Amino acid sequence: MKKTPPTLSAEEFANRRRQLMDMVGPEGIVIVPSATLLIRNRDAEHPFRQDSDFQYLTNFNEPEAVAVLIPEREEGEFILFCREKDPKTERWTGRMAGLEGAQTDYQADDSFPIEDIDDILPGLMDRRETVHYSMGVNPAFDQQVMSWVNAMKAKVRSGAHPPHEFVSLDLLLHDMRLYKTAAEIKMMKHAAQTAVRSHERAMKICEPDLNEGQLDAEFLHEFKWNGMVPAYTTIVGGGENACVLHYIENNQPLVDGDLVLIDAGAEYGCYASDITRTFPVNGKFSESQRLIYQIVLDAQYAAINAAQPGNNWNAPHEAAVKVISQGLLDLGILKGTLEGVIEEEAYKEFFMHKTGHWLGMDVHDVGDYKIDDEWRVLEQGMVLTVEPGIYISPNPDVDKKWWNIGVRIEDDVLIKRKGNEVLTGSLIKEVADIEALMAKDKAA
Repeated sequence: MKKTPPTLSAEEFANRRRQLMDMVGPEGIVIVPSATLLIRNRDAEHPFRQDSDFQYLTNFNEPEAVAVLIPEREEGEFILFCREKDPKTERWTGRMAGLEGAQTDYQADDSFPIEDIDDILPGLMDRRETVHYSMGVNPAFDQQVMSWVNAMKAKVRSGAHPPHEFVSLDLLLHDMRLYKTAAEIKMMKHAAQTAVRSHERAMKICEPDLNEGQLDAEFLHEFKWNGMVPAYTTIVGGGENACVLHYIENNQPLVDGDLVLIDAGAEYGCYASDITRTFPVNGKFSESQRLIYQIVLDAQYAAINAAQPGNNWNAPHEAAVKVISQGLLDLGILKGTLEGVIEEEAYKEFFMHKTGHWLGMDVHDVGDYKIDDEWRVLEQGMVLTVEPGIYISPNPDVDKKWWNIGVRIEDDVLIKRKGNEVLTGSLIKEVADIEALMAKDKAA
């Protein structure tokens, strides 16, 4: 029997709004606009993806909407401006919630037509001391917000009381988003499971003379089949393309004897997974490839082990840097001492990025990495990626046997009260396991 996919309850969203309003206090007002439709070319639009902050607070998946939270407002604290239902529009572009749906389906206390926002919202801001709004994200909406404040200032002699302060909403909301609830973790695990199956599928079908794009297509098939979309543009880089960190052309043939690096994750209900695996196109690592791969794998194990509650954010990176630096020294690719290589950052020629990032509704999720110039302490409910890598482009100072070997291994890690959980841990990554899986499938 197929399991019912996880969902977020209306109570989950209500709790978020309540928590945010408690932090804002009775003198504040929160304003959050939705995402806008983006044109791909001419009159063709990109698929709509809701703004993560707006989605986090409302679960309302439509453009042309604005959420307003007004703590302790007697007539209702959650107001939603949105499009009115229009049968002609719905016939062309799909169903709309409308003003009634905003209240019955999304728990808004009040709902108003988006066209009336200029007339209504300044009145809602009256006598609120602080406006909590993410300035700079949407320049056009920034101007609209400022026009409301200026309109109120012009009426001060008539008794209007405009807000005195703008506070970045990011300070409160993004810190909330950093700590995942049990319901959110279920959503992320569901996305991770589909991503794991997708990577397994790619390993099984991969063989020389396939095109990078054909492997890319397998991911899109698996994601869509399971009601998901890519969390970001999939990276499928064979051979030298694996050494380009954000290679997305995905249009070259896969060559016998090369490695292929695939960085791909599924998004479910606006929650992302993020996985990278590297494996041989022909199913068998060469000696040079195996040696580099094992260094990266050992670095990842060390980094995951360092991703513990109470350790700081940078501890996993420091652990990975140490293993990679020593490994490259042992192979003669770097020269000197371990302390010198780390102090001089000589490893950055081959490992030039951080070992991870926050993960959640955005694949590079919100949340500060430092507080008061100190690395943030890892705490229960945080989710991060762990993704060390080694990338060796042609270099006259490096033996040619290492050239065009690019390896990255990435998993998603949940920080728990004690220890951690690798959400993507069921996906194989040992050399022997990868070779066995690919050989078994070819034999079948």
